[in-house]
Amino acid sequence: MSELEYPQELRYTSDHEWVRAGNGDTVRVGITSFAQDALGDVVYVSLPTAGDAVSAGDSCGEIESTKSVSDVFSPLTGEVTAVNAALDATPELVNSDPYGEGWMFEMTVADPAQLEELMDVDSYTAQLS
Repeated sequence: MSELEYPQELRYTSDHEWVRAGNGDTVRVGITSFAQDALGDVVYVSLPTAGDAVSAGDSCGEIESTKSVSDVFSPLTGEVTAVNAALDATPELVNSDPYGEGWMFEMTVADPAQLEELMDVDSYTAQLS
């Protein structure tokens, strides 16, 4: 099995999602390589809609794989500003490039201090073992 990657610059949740801080209060959200590996081949992704208000920890979508269906949780409280429409046609991008082309959605964060409450890469990988 290949070594799973966890980029240093990202923040992580216990639900195996990553958050990449962007410009200002906007962040990009996806699932970690651990999550996509555990799910297996992703066949369908249901995401929130741009304009949706989401709260940290709330389910806001689903990922369907050949093994199971898993919820997508909002890592932070705020408003969804964009979703990755490419996943409609090619959900397998979640498997092949979870930190790049396989991103899920972008959102503006109500309180940017929430980012500091998420795990850094060392805390995230420590809780995996």
